[in-house]
Amino acid sequence: MSPMPPPRPARSAAVVAALFSLDPAGLGGIWVRAPFGPARDGFVEHVRALLPAGAAMRRVPAGIDDGRLLGGIDLAASLAAGRRVMAAGLLAEAAGGVLVLPMAERLDRALCARLALAQEGRFGAIALDEGIGPEEHLAPALADRMAFALDAADLLARRPTARMRGLGAARRRLARMRMDDGVAEALCHVAAQLGIFSLRPVILAMRAARAAAALAGRRSAGEEDAMLAAQLVLAHRATRLPAPAEEDTDAEPESTPPPPACGDEVAAPAPPETEGEQAADRVLDAARSALPPELLAALLLGQGRRGTAGGRAAAPAAATAAHGRPLGARPGRPGREHGLALVETLRAAAPMQALRRRERPDHPGRVIVLGGDFRVRRHQAPVRSVAIFAVDASGSSALNRLAEAKGAVQLLLADCYVRRDQVALLAFRNRGAELLLPPTAALARARRSLAALPGGGATPLASGIDAARDMALGARRRGNRPLLVLLTDGGANIGRDRQPGRAAAAADARAAASACAADGIPALVIDTAPRPNAFAAELAGAMRARYLPLPFADARALSRAIRAEQAA
Repeated sequence: MSPMPPPRPARSAAVVAALFSLDPAGLGGIWVRAPFGPARDGFVEHVRALLPAGAAMRRVPAGIDDGRLLGGIDLAASLAAGRRVMAAGLLAEAAGGVLVLPMAERLDRALCARLALAQEGRFGAIALDEGIGPEEHLAPALADRMAFALDAADLLARRPTARMRGLGAARRRLARMRMDDGVAEALCHVAAQLGIFSLRPVILAMRAARAAAALAGRRSAGEEDAMLAAQLVLAHRATRLPAPAEEDTDAEPESTPPPPACGDEVAAPAPPETEGEQAADRVLDAARSALPPELLAALLLGQGRRGTAGGRAAAPAAATAAHGRPLGARPGRPGREHGLALVETLRAAAPMQALRRRERPDHPGRVIVLGGDFRVRRHQAPVRSVAIFAVDASGSSALNRLAEAKGAVQLLLADCYVRRDQVALLAFRNRGAELLLPPTAALARARRSLAALPGGGATPLASGIDAARDMALGARRRGNRPLLVLLTDGGANIGRDRQPGRAAAAADARAAASACAADGIPALVIDTAPRPNAFAAELAGAMRARYLPLPFADARALSRAIRAEQAA
């Protein structure tokens, strides 16, 4: 049987929807990286239409608490019955069906952990990821459990049809499906060649191969199904390029080597490839053809995938804030830091009402709440990234670099509007540093401040670093994550005492850089000199910062470098 040709990416959305509808719990889920819109909503509705009759599809609301997610006490029924009455949670309601996770890239880590633990074999999930850039995406614990991944191009290229026949018969075939002996070996070979060392993607690929065979009307999964599974399940997980296949040639060698001398060792000829090895190579070729273009480009550059813990790395946030993401209730006394969680308090008191009313007959019909019943609400304060630009506006830098710094700040602010991050700007020239833009995400205000940024004069480098350090420490005290971005050509000539002198100015700049390192402030030093400056590199070492010489940088290059540092 000839191998099936690789499916075009335009067909993947329809194929993925059909395969997933056959076995949602077994295949784990679909990771959809696409913005909100009719194409994405249409795909979700198409999956709903393909699910078997009676299969539930539930949407997980933002800020869901543990009681609604995992189940707990039904307050109204418990108060009416005088005993504990349990209610099913969202996970129990979705058993055998599908959970839809809106804004999956911003899910709380604790919620991701609960979903990952509960998902195995119980329900499927559709993760709707609206992340901006490669540094903001679904948590790896959930992504590892989802067989398929789609992006906006897959959804727009070819919209799936509204109905598909034969799914009921395919589900019955899937229950009795067999698998050829070489399919598992071929998929394991492909995973190893692509640098996938987790066993779960291989298991998901084997389940996808069985589903593909059932959908095609076959009784056992073979090479064609393994090729499709490798393309849809393994290709987007690649962390390295597979080794190139050896080229076969039928041409005779130009010259025949002389026979070996007596006593020389003769190398045995390599045995010919078995049929199983050839099938594994064909499956690998199919997976190689389906590598996403952006992933292929990253692998060719040797970058691979950057692992994150789900979105951008975030500093630990305080769990005692009065506002922010709700973290659920816990026993405690209400006060200024923690508000009363009324419903949870009543839930805790409900099971004991019958006993308490017998003990206190003078309170008929009242809900008796004791001190141990009190529950308080906790919130997690949002953590923002604050990029603090300290720009050398002296005469040695202003002519060449101020326009590029202004452009980089404006590009970052455009991202901040979506990412809820902030940017601050201060300039140092003449005798000191001047704050031009406090931490903000207001684009219009930033543009006005940038337009008024002057240039020229001496270089008080130490004062600029000190001012940026103070701002970074203030942002950290407010619970944010600062990044100090120093743009300078390293030509310090004004010390902390505002007196001229290159030696003293250089010593003060080193001391200011060392203070940043002692405070643990993440930093990036961008050398804007026409040639890499040794003193700028020395400052980066003292700050424990990344040194980036960009003598020919433009605004977009600076913006990309800073975003990469924020995601590191």
